Amino acid sequence: MRNLAIQTLCLLAILAPATVFAQGQALTPPPTQAPKENPKAASYGIGFDIGRNLAAGGITSKDVIKEEVLKGLSDALEGKEAAFTMEVFQQAMQALGQKILQRKIDRNNKFLEENKKKEGFQVTKSGLQYKVVKQGSGATPTASSQVTVHYEGKLVSGAIFDSSIKRGQPATFGVSQVIAGWTEALLRMKVGDKWELVIPSNLAYGERGSPPAIGPNEVLLFEVELLEVK
Repeated sequence: MRNLAIQTLCLLAILAPATVFAQGQALTPPPTQAPKENPKAASYGIGFDIGRNLAAGGITSKDVIKEEVLKGLSDALEGKEAAFTMEVFQQAMQALGQKILQRKIDRNNKFLEENKKKEGFQVTKSGLQYKVVKQGSGATPTASSQVTVHYEGKLVSGAIFDSSIKRGQPATFGVSQVIAGWTEALLRMKVGDKWELVIPSNLAYGERGSPPAIGPNEVLLFEVELLEVK
């Protein structure tokens, strides 16, 4: 944990130009001519990417004192000593982490409570929520079955983190080789079924998440169509 904040901040600053301007785009060869210097845009890009990474971790503008963030950044760049001891810093970061975690848990619980009231959704004993969008009449998998499915996964924010539909290629895997929420749903489905799933974090990736796309304690939303059982 020693010097964690400074190391993280420096790493984000180093990576910022690549992630700000190349995210979601194929990398291109370096230009034949040297790019024109633009310190204002470069500085903004560094700050923007630091902020985006912090926001992805659940930190909001209300959690930080912006002037202190800038002071810490400036002190680190100028090689000054940190204004706080590492013990104070670690305690403060632990408290902030607990605050962010509790906020996410509260948000998840609120979402799950509201979603289960929506028309068509059913809730199992484990807490899995599902809605039958289209009903099939084929075979139902067992725990040892291999299944072929089309699916799309989203976070509560609406961000898509995985989609066989967008790839245009169904996925095949063992029923017992996926997260618990998927296994439970598949054991209830028939070939031809299309379901919407709302999977609580304890039936998904839990506290560990599945970086970089899925953070800790995320509720996951899926559209799943069961195409084949072997």
